[in-house]
This record gives sequence, C-alpha cells and structure tokens, in this order.
Amino acid sequence: MPTKVAVVTGSNKGIGLAIVKALRKQFQGDVYLTARDVCRGRAALESLASEGIKANFYQLDINDLQSIKTAASYFTDKYGGVDVLINNAGIAFKVADTAPFGVQAEETLKTNYFATRDMLTHFLPIIKDGGRVVNVSSFVSVRALNQCSSALQERFRSEDITEEELSGLMQTFIKEAQTGQHKQGGWPDTAYGVSKTGLTVLSMILARCLSKERPKDGILLSACCPGLVGTDMAGPKAPKSPAEGAETPVYLALLPPGATEPHGKFVSDKKVQTW
Repeated sequence: MPTKVAVVTGSNKGIGLAIVKALRKQFQGDVYLTARDVCRGRAALESLASEGIKANFYQLDINDLQSIKTAASYFTDKYGGVDVLINNAGIAFKVADTAPFGVQAEETLKTNYFATRDMLTHFLPIIKDGGRVVNVSSFVSVRALNQCSSALQERFRSEDITEEELSGLMQTFIKEAQTGQHKQGGWPDTAYGVSKTGLTVLSMILARCLSKERPKDGILLSACCPGLVGTDMAGPKAPKSPAEGAETPVYLALLPPGATEPHGKFVSDKKVQTW
C-alpha cells in the first residue's frame, strides 16, 4: 500500500500547528507541516520533535503560484497525490491597524481567497480517491454574508454561482473598497469577513464540481470554522485553545472511508451550519 499523506498550509503556529499535532496522533501516514518561512517552519518542526512528535516539513508560500505548482509536483512524484489537504493559511489585519481599508481588502483577499483558490486549482486534481479537503474559514463568513445586500446574499447562496462569477465579485469588492464605495455596492465593512465568505462559497462550488466530475471517487470537501481561538490572529483572550480549534478541521479530514457527508457544507463544532 502506498504511504498516505496529509498537507496542512500555514502550519508553523496556531491552529495549523495544532492540526499537525492532532493528525500525527490520528492519521495513518505522513503529515507535512508547511510554511513560507523555512526558519519558522523548521523551528516548529523542532518544537514538535521536543514533544516526541515527528512530522515532515515542506516550504510552501501560497501567495507564490510557482511555489504551489512545485509543491503539487513534489507530492505527486513522491506519493502519487495527496490524501488530506487542509487549507489553513490566512491573514487578518488587527482592529487597530491604520492601513487604508482598500489596502486591507486587497491584501486580505489576496491570501485568504485568491491564493487559497490557487492551491485548490492545482491540488484538487491530485487529491486521491477517498481524499479529504478542508478549507479553514470562519463564523465571520456567515456574519459578513448576512451584512451583504440582498442581491449579493442571493448570489452567495445560489447553487448556480460559478467560480468565475465568485472571483469577479471578490475583485469588485476590492475595487469598491479602494474607492470607498463598497458600502454603496452592498458590502460590509470587513475585509476578513468578505474573504472568508468567498472561501466558504468557493468550497461549495468546488464540492459541486467534484460531485459532477469525480462522482465515484469518494472525495469530500467542506469549509469549517475552528471557533475563536487564542492565537496571534485572534489574540490571547479568545475562548478556545489551538487544540480545541483543530478539532473540527481534523474531524473533517478524518471522515471515515465511505462517508458521503458533510460535503460542500459549512461546518462548526463538528455540525453542519445554515448558510
């Protein structure tokens, strides 16, 4: 039997690192901690080793398309593809950040939506039969959705929205944020929220594509909310520990063979949520 492999993006700290720890205990195969910064990635690997946890490291910058393509080739050549992909890498500006909203919108969506979309574009074709794909989104995606205009909400909840249309809407948000017209355009005042709304909707679109194009392959793909976790991103006062934040992503990553749900859903606390 070929060795199974799990890949976790942005996993040198926080929820990503906690996901790697949990997978090493529960997943029968190799687990790859990835990070764009080699020094930070190797330091995280050493911290795991000091706890008696052995993982692998691969340098991966999801904002670099060539880095994504090189990684996809590596996992194809070494493992024949990927069994579990957890897209955890993401950014958020601090509330007190003074960067203009248009800058925050462009930078946040560049990573949280467009770079993650690039990961999915190049990794979905190499996901093995029975594979699991988990996109780490946020409960803020639901809040942002509900703050959108009724016209935008209708599109984001539609079952016929395409990846092309969705990406066009994300670009529109950036442009309108840069000109200060996003509120008139029906958008909320949260770049992070919109980026995660986009990621959740993208997950639903790609799950429908998988069901249509690879109906017998048993691949499950969903978006999830880890909860408010005490990390560099959410701050130390958040109620959940990173280990608790990892529970739902790991639950989705380890859905048993033959499972058919959840697929194309938004999941929080291991339960499918209303979108």
